[in-house]
Amino acid sequence: MDKVAIKDSKYIPKKAQIIKVTQMTPHEKFFHLVLEGGESLDHEPGQFIMVSVVGVGEVPVSVCSSPSRRGSFDLCVRAVGKVTRSLHKLEAGDVIGVRGPYGVGFPIRILEGNDLLIVAGGLGIAPLRSLINYVLDNRRDFGNVHILLGCKSPNDMLFVDELGEWQKRMDVHYECTVDNAAPDWAGNVGLITTLLPGVDIEPERTFAVVVGPPVMYKFVIKELLAKNIPERQILVSFERHMKCGMGKCGRCQIQGIYCCQDGPVFNYEKIKDLSEAF
Repeated sequence: MDKVAIKDSKYIPKKAQIIKVTQMTPHEKFFHLVLEGGESLDHEPGQFIMVSVVGVGEVPVSVCSSPSRRGSFDLCVRAVGKVTRSLHKLEAGDVIGVRGPYGVGFPIRILEGNDLLIVAGGLGIAPLRSLINYVLDNRRDFGNVHILLGCKSPNDMLFVDELGEWQKRMDVHYECTVDNAAPDWAGNVGLITTLLPGVDIEPERTFAVVVGPPVMYKFVIKELLAKNIPERQILVSFERHMKCGMGKCGRCQIQGIYCCQDGPVFNYEKIKDLSEAF
């Protein structure tokens, strides 16, 4: 049996320094980081990493920056548990541990040359930001691009400055809706499914990419199928109960499929019949 040096073990995290921290909403913070020694993260849009805080623990977090913007990477972290609350207490200059990237991301080579209908719900915009900025950095490689975003309220919106830039672009169709509007909100009000009937697409050349809370998927997919988008051209991302990131612990398993290894990005056609998937 080949011996593996401890320093080369996939379980040993690399050091990453926090360059910038931004409070995005009352619950989410944005972290801009660099790996020790200037090493590249070498991730694909849709992949995740395991982030550790010494003495506290480790959690999976989607990379929200595009691999086309090398030299650093970004994370958007919601404070929902012990580790993420500890992450929220860190500042620029602090160091965290990083393992990965892990999992199957969005199939860029398959998406190239096709139209994209990107549907993001809430924190789902974080992994999709990686894909969106990759597409925008390589705009000529893709057809029409629709971005639909749904949030609970205007105060829950993430990456607000970039949303404004996407809205201004002539080569992107961007729409946003909120469940609950503020008095000064002039945009759409309603669930994200209310935006889909008005989207003009050519279904045979459109790939739909959907990331959001679990309750959103079946309703959005129903609308996508009603627009005649083939099942094989609907992509979803699951990040369920991931613990080790390497298919060893089985925490993220859905009927024999490991979200951390076989996903988190899945083709709807292949998982639609898994009873625990939706």
